[in-house]
Amino acid sequence: MSVRALAPLTDITHIFYVTRASRHGWSNAEARAVNHAMLSSVLSAVVPNAPDLKHIALQSSRNQSADPFQPPVWGAFSEDGWLGPYSEDTLIDGIATRVGAVTWSVHRPATILGFSPRSSRNLVSSLCVYAAICGKEGAVLHRLLHEWVAAVQGIWAAMMASPNEAFNCGNGDVFKWKQLWSMLASHFGVRWAGYEGEDQRFKLEEAMVGKEPVWAAIVKENRLVETELEEDITTWWLVDAVINADKEHVETMNKSKEFGFHSFYDAVRCFDTCIRRMKASRIVP
Repeated sequence: MSVRALAPLTDITHIFYVTRASRHGWSNAEARAVNHAMLSSVLSAVVPNAPDLKHIALQSSRNQSADPFQPPVWGAFSEDGWLGPYSEDTLIDGIATRVGAVTWSVHRPATILGFSPRSSRNLVSSLCVYAAICGKEGAVLHRLLHEWVAAVQGIWAAMMASPNEAFNCGNGDVFKWKQLWSMLASHFGVRWAGYEGEDQRFKLEEAMVGKEPVWAAIVKENRLVETELEEDITTWWLVDAVINADKEHVETMNKSKEFGFHSFYDAVRCFDTCIRRMKASRIVP
């Protein structure tokens, strides 16, 4: 399908590839095989047929530099560390016939916070839905990167004078998730329980079982855009994995700064902006 659709587009000059297939329970090998096939399909269609192609920017992940199944690494993650199950070698192999004419860059963001109307992998929408359900049921809110930076870094890399590099991609600040809970609660008119101790942690994947009718009622009462809880805007297991991680992740942006990229975004303000956009678009109440 990709070859038939893309091969006729001979005037492509830049590719910004941000697609990644993932499924709960996949092994690294399974994820790598699927994503390798997807990217290879695009490259095989475009590279031979677009004579003016200049640059390909691939967005991978922080997990490219940090194995989530191994003990934590002391110090900030740098670009030359452990290499994981992403398709960076697929990119380099895919442009081998155009070496010198086509440059590349790789961007490795951490958790991305952004506005996405229908994306079940969006942490912001999942947390907003959780808070809205708490408000509907009169429950207390228990504890549990901005897209702009990732996009700007990709454009910057495509135009800079030193190509063929991989870069970490983060907001440029350091924050803890506990900084966001009171803000989330205030946006949805619920009370935040505060820190209750490590033994009081709970999993949203378990707590949100059977909440589809509650969400349907919220959508109807507030005249929201119709969405299915489990298919369109939430992925509870992913939120659990990110929020309840027992490791602190800090990636260094030093390489990007040395090459001239200095954009940043305050994570707390980013979270607030994303919630406001979700509400303004009538995705959440």
